[in-house]
This record gives sequence, C-alpha cells and structure tokens, in this order.
Amino acid sequence: MHFVTAKTILTPHSMNIYRGCSHGCIYCDSRSKCYQFSHAFEDIEVKENAAELLEETLRKKRKRCMVGTGSMSDPYLPLEKELGLMRRCLEIIDRYNFGATLITKSDLVLRDLDILTRINNKTKAVVQMTLTTADDELCRKIEPGVCPTSRRFEVLQACHDAGIPTVVWFSPLLPFINDNRENIDGIVDYCVRAGVKAIICFGIGLTLREGNREYFYDALDRLSARDTRFLGIKERYQKTFGYSYMCSSPHEHELMTYLVQLCHRHHIQLGTDSIFKWIEEFPDTNPFQPELF
Repeated sequence: MHFVTAKTILTPHSMNIYRGCSHGCIYCDSRSKCYQFSHAFEDIEVKENAAELLEETLRKKRKRCMVGTGSMSDPYLPLEKELGLMRRCLEIIDRYNFGATLITKSDLVLRDLDILTRINNKTKAVVQMTLTTADDELCRKIEPGVCPTSRRFEVLQACHDAGIPTVVWFSPLLPFINDNRENIDGIVDYCVRAGVKAIICFGIGLTLREGNREYFYDALDRLSARDTRFLGIKERYQKTFGYSYMCSSPHEHELMTYLVQLCHRHHIQLGTDSIFKWIEEFPDTNPFQPELF
C-alpha cells in the first residue's frame, strides 16, 4: 500500500477511502483501463486524510444525506483492520447525524456494527453485500481473497438482528460457470434466511472491457490448470462474446424470470433504480416502489 493526501472526498455523496483491492475477484470491473490506475491494482492507495476531509465536508453541508462508499473499492480491505479509516469515517457520519450506506464482501464490517447501529437508530444505515455464488468452494476460486459466501450470510444475519436493513448485489453471475437455477436457489435462500430487504440484479452475466477482460481470461487459464470445471471456459467466452462489453448468459431470460418469481414468492424486492432510490433517500420514509422485470 501507499499513502496519498487527497484534495476531496465526496463526489457528490459517495467516497472511496482506498483505491485498488486485494480481494482478487477474477471478474473485477475496477481493473478496467478506463479508470486510469497509475499504480499496480494490488498496491492499494490510501487516502490518509480521508477522515479529516470528510469531517470538513459534512460540517459545511446544509442538508444531511446518505454517505455511501464501496462502489469502486471495498472499504473493508484487510488493511482496514490496521488503519481503521473506515471506522473513523463512520464515527464522523454518526457525530454529524448523516446516514451511511456501504458495499462490501468482508466480514470486517461486523467490527463497526456498533456505530452502524447508532447511525441507523438516529437516521439510516444500509449494508450492501455482494453474493455471487452459493457454493463456498467455487467462491474461494473466483473471489480468493475474501470471506466465503456462507460467512457473508452470517454478516447479513447479524445486521438484520441489529435492525440494520441489508441489500444484496446479485452480480455478476458468470456464464458457463454459475448461471444456473441451483445457484439462484442457494443465494435467494441465504437472502430469505438473513431477512434481506432487497436484491440488486442487472441481469445474468458480467461485463468485460479492456483491463478486466485480460485479467479474467488469465484467471481462467490458471483455474483450468487446477480444476477441470474451468477447462475450455475461456475459449467459450471468446467464441460467444468476442470483445463485447456485455456478456449475458444464454439462459438470461429464463433465469431472470425464475429469479423474479422467487423474489415475489419470498417478498424480497428486486430491481435496480427503485432500490438505489430507496438507499439514497434520507431518511427512509417510503417503501420500495415495485419494479417490473
């Protein structure tokens, strides 16, 4: 890791304390060249003055809002255990009575459950967590540097028990790898048992562009050398999708229809825009508006 002194922190209500990641997810869009990283992705850039900048910014804001983080880099990378920048930022959000929402794949968020609970009791806190596969063994292969799905389920349960609403990012589902009903059943079952409020799903598939495409294909090569289930997968991607940005499952319509039915049966909201709108509302006073698939 390396440290930088940042000039700004919120754009406009979202922040990234870190830049880069050590989770090693094989499909990571943040590796794309369009984000213009000037350093190695695993050499994580730390905004050492993030907390001070955030306090200065929130002190000047006339209108309170939800402060979000995690869209580009997980705020609970392993180095957060030592640095504690995310915890300091949450303490400032709590002190100035703003709301907080975060996206993570890490169980380290449980360390800050006390602050998130205080924020939620006064204003609003939302924990968003990515679940890609219900199979822990597969999870360890495609998301090697982060806790497995079963542990993330326990995190969602703990948040629910603390009264903090949770949202699951059901993304990405990788064509020819985990785009099947069994995986959808497993993830939705986790969501039901954890009392998840909503699922964000952009479709069944993933995006690939320059930078993350090459990393993804290299990862498939490494995996196929150790696991027969990945043999020939890279070649199928190249033949099916070429250089397409959107790589949708051949079974997308069937699987999305199935997902919609499952969520309706279990009273879990499913969508994108309507859920983002609710997450961003400060404070939470309105129920979700239904969104049709």
